[in-house]
This record gives sequence, C-alpha cells and structure tokens, in this order.
Amino acid sequence: MPIYCLRGLTSVAALLTAIALTISPARADRCDDLAGQLKGQIDGISIGRTAANVIYLSHPAAKQILLGCASRSVSNEFYAATDSRKPTPAFLNLVASAAAIIFTIPKPDTLKGATRCIGRMGIFRGDDIKLRYRRLDMRCTRSKTSATITISRGKDE
Repeated sequence: MPIYCLRGLTSVAALLTAIALTISPARADRCDDLAGQLKGQIDGISIGRTAANVIYLSHPAAKQILLGCASRSVSNEFYAATDSRKPTPAFLNLVASAAAIIFTIPKPDTLKGATRCIGRMGIFRGDDIKLRYRRLDMRCTRSKTSATITISRGKDE
C-alpha cells in the first residue's frame, strides 16, 4: 500500500476520534436539566448546591430533598424526608410530582405508589419497607420523629 494512502487513512481516523470526543454526552448537564425541569414545573422548589453527583433541592413541604444523578446501578434517584412520622398530603403530592417528572411516569401512578409505600409502614410490617411499583424501586423508612422515601429505577430497565 502506498504511503500517501496511509496518510489519508491516518487523517480520517484522527478526524473521527476528534468528533467522537466532542460529541460525548455530559452526565451532569442532564441532571442539571432535570433539576431545572423540577424547579420550573413544581411551585416552591429551589435548587441548592451540587456535590458528588447529587443535587440538593428544597421545598416547604419537605425537610430535605435530594436528586441523585445516574450512576452505575441506577438511572436516577429521588430522596425526600419530612419532619413528621406521618407525611402530609402536600409532601406526598410533592414526591409524586417530582417522581413523575424524573421517571416520566403519570403522576397518579407515582402518587399511588408513594402512598402505598408510606401506608404499609406500621406495627405489622415494620418501619422499613421496600416496594416495587411500575418499574420503580421505592423504599420508605421512618423513625420516631421523621419519615423518608427513596425512589429509583435500575439501569437495566
């Protein structure tokens, strides 16, 4: 093979490599866009700081809200905590609205799943419930003074 053909192949390979490196997806940008969607569509949410692939959010109905970005095992993760042992309907509505936006599932389905998860905690089933609803993994826990819910979806789904 002549040398001038090898030079052409080398330059084409270098060009394709440069294009592939500039088009690579930015994971943090997707997560920031998702936080922006939450802020735009849910009244009262404000975006806090970002640390270690987690965006801190705040809302009057919740003590703490976290949006976890994609990792090796989950596509996204939403965590919310409240000050009361029995969450208020405003808290459940906030969780359902955020989960519907994050996981692109209808809000009535996410509200039913969150309500079911919170409602199952008690004397018979305990204070740590794991539930699978509409391809979402939900985990509800409560202590003597607070309750939390974590909603995530695995990478393979």
